[in-house]
Amino acid sequence: MKLSAIKTNLQEILPLRNLFLQENNFQIRYNAQHERGWSDSYLITHNEEKIGYGAVAGKDKIPDRDSVFEFYIIPSFRKLASPAFLELIYASKASYIICQSNDLLLSSLLFEFTQNINADTILLQEDFTSSISIENIIFRKRSDNDIVFEHKAEPVGDYVLELNKEVVATGGFLLHYNMPFADLYMEVREDCRRKGFGSYLIQEIKKQCYLAGRVPAARTGLDNIASRKTLLKAGFKIAGFMLLGSIKK
Repeated sequence: MKLSAIKTNLQEILPLRNLFLQENNFQIRYNAQHERGWSDSYLITHNEEKIGYGAVAGKDKIPDRDSVFEFYIIPSFRKLASPAFLELIYASKASYIICQSNDLLLSSLLFEFTQNINADTILLQEDFTSSISIENIIFRKRSDNDIVFEHKAEPVGDYVLELNKEVVATGGFLLHYNMPFADLYMEVREDCRRKGFGSYLIQEIKKQCYLAGRVPAARTGLDNIASRKTLLKAGFKIAGFMLLGSIKK
């Protein structure tokens, strides 16, 4: 038995990555790493047959390719996942694994091969259709004439909530994730928080997301309790966590 991890280009692993995306039918947080050229691709072979791939990117800085963030072995060779992963580690010299806990293959390897495991981000997926209503609030597309408050955490979104002719919240969805998923975001003006505006805005953006042919998803910091409550109230549920572990030497 000869297992190898060979550095290659993105095109070479795309057929295998399509299988990975089909098997893991959820939003992949680091999906754009590939297309943006921020990752290195490795082909996993068994006796010269192509059985899987790995992808390595930077944990902190884009030039530092030190973290495995995707790994896939086709089901008929899945029993070779652990030795194949070791070949990837040797070839890439990676020091970390970054993975989503709902990626069962890579998260199982994270617990096998790493230490000092921690999480910093909660991943959320669609759960139910909420029915929040707030009097005198208008949800609409943002116009060029809108006076928008200073944002501190999120970009100014394509949609706004208007109250008494003032913009009190903005939000939208990002499309650089794997199809058909989109990532929702929002920010509420500081003096208008804790009034349900955030959940109402997310509820309405979810509708627009579906109308655009995308499935809404979201993420928030593990310590951001207010954001988590907002998303859960708007019909999301926790789907997993972003995990980071240091590979044992």
